[in-house]
Amino acid sequence: MAWSGRGEILRDKGVDLEVEEIVQWMTDFVVERLHGDDLPWRPGARELVEELHDRGIPTALVTMSRRTMALVTAEAFGARGFRVVVAGDDVDRPKPHPDAYLTAAAQLGVEPTACVAIEDSATGVASARASGAVTVAVEHIVPIAEGASDVHLTTLDGVDVDRLLELTGPALSARAAERQGGPTSVPTSAPATEGDAR
Repeated sequence: MAWSGRGEILRDKGVDLEVEEIVQWMTDFVVERLHGDDLPWRPGARELVEELHDRGIPTALVTMSRRTMALVTAEAFGARGFRVVVAGDDVDRPKPHPDAYLTAAAQLGVEPTACVAIEDSATGVASARASGAVTVAVEHIVPIAEGASDVHLTTLDGVDVDRLLELTGPALSARAAERQGGPTSVPTSAPATEGDAR
């Protein structure tokens, strides 16, 4: 759900502020907490992003959080983080529309079908799949239906770059074959985009 939707719900529940004021208050509150605490990374997520960087595979953070929040997360990596950040206020249509992933792929300079998207929500999976990206679902709080993504995991713990390529290689090859009109080999690397990996 976009932040404005959350603001509308709170206003409907009796919060005596305009929707944008509610959204700004929520944003400021979350950003302050992110600056003050260690970010709660999901197991294996930070290590995977850093290894992708170290191996020269470009990555993007794709989130429906506001850009001010997304940048706090991205900046936590320092030089070993995301090359591109696309946030909810950078696109006109939120997930499950593909706009954020299409924007990220364009900024990375790659075809969306050559990307691997790691997502932790059904809405995010739908967005990534609609863009054409190979999609890895990693369940977090809400279950994600089997078959909704190309790959379904319960954790990124122990998933390094080689394992990620092993898991996604067949789907990446299939996408490449569709683009080129013939068979192709499993790639040795692919740009990666991530949804909320914390």
